[in-house]
Amino acid sequence: QVQLVESGGGLVQTGGSLRLSCAASGRTFSTYVMGWFRQAPGKEREFVATIASGGSTNYVDSVKGRFTISRDNAANTVYLQMNSLKPEDTAVYYCNAAPWVGASQRGYWGQGTQVTVSS
Repeated sequence: QVQLVESGGGLVQTGGSLRLSCAASGRTFSTYVMGWFRQAPGKEREFVATIASGGSTNYVDSVKGRFTISRDNAANTVYLQMNSLKPEDTAVYYCNAAPWVGASQRGYWGQGTQVTVSS
């Protein structure tokens, strides 16, 4: 069982930055593929970024060059640094811990943190 708690969301102006954090419980954090997903009002949840246990990363095209995912296995924490934010980045951001790449639906989810980017 893994529990995930996100933090760091808030209100920011266009072009601003935020850093999301996701603290995980459990002793096997380093074995999970950690990811960030987001859900905007009226839209389905979408993939944002993942980082595998070995550190390889993957991003949705719309955030490449602006967002950076990282992990600290000693602290059981994954981060999402978001720069050059745009209004279309407004969403609830969810942390995910998956057993392997592509298996987010088999994994664990946090409760979400709201990110709002004003124009």
